Amino acid sequence: MPVTSQLLRGLPRAKVLASSLLPCQQHQSQLVPITHRPASRRSSHMWQSHQHSRSYQTTSVLCSYILSPPQVNSILKANEYSFKVPEFDGKNVSSVMGFESNQLPANAPIEDRRSAATCLQTRGMLLGVFDGHAGCACAQALSERLFYYIAVSLLPHNTLCELEAAVEAGRALSPILQWHKHPNDYFSKEAQTLYFNSLRTYWQELIDLTSPGEVPDTREALLNAFKRLDNDISLEAQVGDPNAFLHYWVLRVAFSGATACVAHIDGSELFIANSGDARAVLGVQEEDGSFSAHTLSNDHSAQNEEEVARIRSEHPPSERKTVIRQDRLLGLLMPLRAFGDVKFKWSIDLQKCVLESGPDQLHENEHTKFIPPNYHTPPYLTAEPEITYHKLRPQDRFMVIGSDGLWETLHRQEVVRIVGEYLTGVHQRQPLKVGGYRVTLGQMQELLDERKARMSSAFEDQNSATHLIRHAVGNNEFGTVDHERLSKMLSLPEELARMYRDDITIIIAQFNPHVIGAQRQDGQS
Repeated sequence: MPVTSQLLRGLPRAKVLASSLLPCQQHQSQLVPITHRPASRRSSHMWQSHQHSRSYQTTSVLCSYILSPPQVNSILKANEYSFKVPEFDGKNVSSVMGFESNQLPANAPIEDRRSAATCLQTRGMLLGVFDGHAGCACAQALSERLFYYIAVSLLPHNTLCELEAAVEAGRALSPILQWHKHPNDYFSKEAQTLYFNSLRTYWQELIDLTSPGEVPDTREALLNAFKRLDNDISLEAQVGDPNAFLHYWVLRVAFSGATACVAHIDGSELFIANSGDARAVLGVQEEDGSFSAHTLSNDHSAQNEEEVARIRSEHPPSERKTVIRQDRLLGLLMPLRAFGDVKFKWSIDLQKCVLESGPDQLHENEHTKFIPPNYHTPPYLTAEPEITYHKLRPQDRFMVIGSDGLWETLHRQEVVRIVGEYLTGVHQRQPLKVGGYRVTLGQMQELLDERKARMSSAFEDQNSATHLIRHAVGNNEFGTVDHERLSKMLSLPEELARMYRDDITIIIAQFNPHVIGAQRQDGQS
């Protein structure tokens, strides 16, 4: 097996069909699109977002099909994946018992990606969600490459030297990562040699920068890996490639963009590296058995005042009013940190030079030729992650990493409650909330009947991420899954689906409280 394919076994993407919208009115299926970010998250003349945008309402009654429960399940479960950490001598010695993941597209094709892998030459597990925009190319590249950059950054000096010596001698390489992939996931075989060469250049530089016996710092490793991969994405696009397909591909990767939220779990040590608006949340079990949400990452969006202040401080006072407009970077991009997106990083001259020498297909793309307004002092965008650390405790039962399509639909506390009840089988009896709705006695009885039925239907899903997506897409105004509404949402045609919600990608890691408790005691002794 060639050296490249031994070392690089990329993780990839899955294909499905479905979508989500606001509650349907009885049987009329008259749908009101939610006012959130546009499909590309970049263009102000497309669908606008959040409270500053106007709503778009369909004036005609939409035709949707009532899917049977098996049909609904087939759609929801198409991309589900689960992994259980192997036991040794009948004992689970890992702080991570396993994880479950799933994806549900709104874009066609889906622009989200997910990755999961175990570090083989160091310790720990990597889990990541990548939310693409302006296409799926950048998210796809991250799903294949970022974990290798992190794994290499974590290798001690001697191991890096052994790696380089093996390549020089043409010997077989010990794998760096064990990927945990869905059967439908893919990786771009054509780009593997290019990816390997860039990675090798990176570890050669790490050899020069490190010393024998030096132990890599996890925080620094995550920071360096994010920044280096984004730099390589930019450099590969500038240099190009003699192969026409690869030349076009590296430009597609660089001119599209993606956010990334990655977790590195090693024993009770949990690090989150986040760049953009995906999010990681911890599910904490309280003494009364209920679950509370502990946010592990900060969104890099205009709602984050510190992030807005950071960007404004990096540009002249004359740009204070234009650098963030309508809650977007330069009035265009919603996430304020991202990989790729060289239109917000390169100078205008560099953009024109690269595009002029690029393939003809690129000239047909209006997005690549468009220069953002008030573009005076680039770069405006960075992929540098914000890194948070958390020492796991026995009461920390699980972690949810999700693209913003999940968090736009459900509040983090509701997410944690749904997952916690699913994993424990214990349902917290919340008071029936009717808010400002006028509820008849008949409707109240229906709600009570639904609550009773939930006990028998709660475990129709064998995957916690699937169960969470079912709620994210199918919850009605009272917080319960309505099959008719769920069916209508999943039967929307592709061209309408993105008007109502974003792609949803979820990874849920379940922790082992006994192992974590023992590790904490060992650390204190």
